[in-house]
Amino acid sequence: MPDASRQPEPFTLSTDPAALEDLRARLRATRWPDAPADAGWSLGTDLDYLRELVAYWADGFDWPAQEAALARFPHFRATLGGLGIHFVHARAAAPAGTALPLVLSHGWPDSFWRYAKVLPLLTDPGAHGADPADAFDVVVPDMPGYGYSDHPAGAPLDSVAVAGLWAELMDVLGYRAFGAAGGDIGSHVSRYLALDHPDRVVAVHRTDAGVPVLPEDPGQLTDEERAWFDGVAGWGAAEGAYAAMHRTKPQTAAFGLTDSPAGLAAWIVEKLRAWSDCDGDVERVYTKDEILTNVTLYWLTGTIGSSMRMYAANGALPRAQLTRRVEVPSGFSLFPGDIARPPRAWLDRTANVAYVNEPARGGHFAAFEEPELYAEELRTFFRPFRSRG
Repeated sequence: MPDASRQPEPFTLSTDPAALEDLRARLRATRWPDAPADAGWSLGTDLDYLRELVAYWADGFDWPAQEAALARFPHFRATLGGLGIHFVHARAAAPAGTALPLVLSHGWPDSFWRYAKVLPLLTDPGAHGADPADAFDVVVPDMPGYGYSDHPAGAPLDSVAVAGLWAELMDVLGYRAFGAAGGDIGSHVSRYLALDHPDRVVAVHRTDAGVPVLPEDPGQLTDEERAWFDGVAGWGAAEGAYAAMHRTKPQTAAFGLTDSPAGLAAWIVEKLRAWSDCDGDVERVYTKDEILTNVTLYWLTGTIGSSMRMYAANGALPRAQLTRRVEVPSGFSLFPGDIARPPRAWLDRTANVAYVNEPARGGHFAAFEEPELYAEELRTFFRPFRSRG
């Protein structure tokens, strides 16, 4: 039964109209940088595209309508580890007690927003042409310093600490056993849930294997693994400047990104484009309203700085944590447009692999890009483990 002394309280999404007026005024007063002719996206966010997006944000985007759409989910807050944690708790349409509890962990640069499209498919598969027996009770928390959760007042929390909070949250909600899934930093958190709470996590699903750490004896790597390590290093050299900033000097970037909504949009939309399966056209995957809903959540909650600081916390994790092998049954869905897709040999080296699949479409934000495919991946993977939930 849920812990009566720590019952979550319903949470209402609401925005002061003055905050929206301030946002629009800042957008209209944007001081634009110059850009080399025909630079496009080669040096970062394309100037022409961002001008178009910002103009729509200032005079066309309807945040109250988007906020109302997000508010259709059941939102709550609970105090965990001294922090107020916001989460969505969407119960299955199936009869009570028959669904598998599932905690979904988001990454950066997003929040519970990542799972907004897929939630109905997971809680009510029967209404979407799938087997009602595959329903989940879904819990989607905002990590500390993201979305509507509190910012840690002191040192940022790392993925190990957040995994501990999620285990506590599932206990508060009355879920003794549950599944865990996530991508990006959420993959990291899900991994530590499985590592530190193997008696409770029945299985763990991830869309990546995280940033690889060389084994103490690199000679044991296969040729395929070596090629993957080289590819990851090459990606870091070409695309990893943001992560280096987040790990080392996040507070410096936070000043500009917290003050300038155009700067914030540039920082986020460039990643949505680069990491999604969109062939360079970000609006092939996301509408302007979807992009700006994610960015506006960051703006209104003032969480860009606190979200980036989690990289610094994770960068300080000891090697012994990063090299632990997951023994809980693990599934991997490797979407073609994601950043770095690990070879099977690496997955087997680092986890007790029960499932690997390569869906036809989707990228780093697969749950939002391809919700139907992502939902089917979760249904298929967790099906054999439902009796343990």
